[in-house]
Amino acid sequence: MSDRNQGAVQTGTRPGQATDSAPPAGAPSGPAAESVPPAGATPAGSVPPAGGTATGAGQTVAPRNGSGRPAGGKGKARGPRRARLQLRHIDTWSALKISLVLSIAMFFIWMVAVGILYGVLSGLGVFDSVNDLIGQVGSDNGEEAASNAITPGIVFGGAAVIGAINIVLMTALCTVAAFIYNLCSDLVGGLEVTLSERD
Repeated sequence: MSDRNQGAVQTGTRPGQATDSAPPAGAPSGPAAESVPPAGATPAGSVPPAGGTATGAGQTVAPRNGSGRPAGGKGKARGPRRARLQLRHIDTWSALKISLVLSIAMFFIWMVAVGILYGVLSGLGVFDSVNDLIGQVGSDNGEEAASNAITPGIVFGGAAVIGAINIVLMTALCTVAAFIYNLCSDLVGGLEVTLSERD
């Protein structure tokens, strides 16, 4: 047996096989052979700053509050927004409809108020005293006076007539006022209004 075969038997390798595996050509050796993290990943030894969020390429993003500004930043407080508007025209037809509806609502309120007032005065005996006084005055003059000069029908009838007149007058006045305002706004400008947000 030759010396070459005898050395292969002692090392447990076949003839012609290298005993030690050599690294491939061009491969780094030593400290340079350590694993390199891929681009965009955070290095194993780096720790993001407190309150920050780690992102790609080792960058961090500061946390943001509900307003969209950084939590630690001293953003300048924005005051309430204001807008100046001008009322230049009022539609007369819409003014007539709104004034009519409001007048009818006021009519019912007027009738309810008259009913409450009549009930209170009748409970206090005011109308009875007035009726007696009218009867005494009629008897002194030699005329036969009615026993009940003031009755609920007379009170509520008069209140209804007054309420109906108020409906007509208020509707007409509001419509004419809207027409006059439109003429004045064309001459000197409309009413200026400033709108603002809540603090």
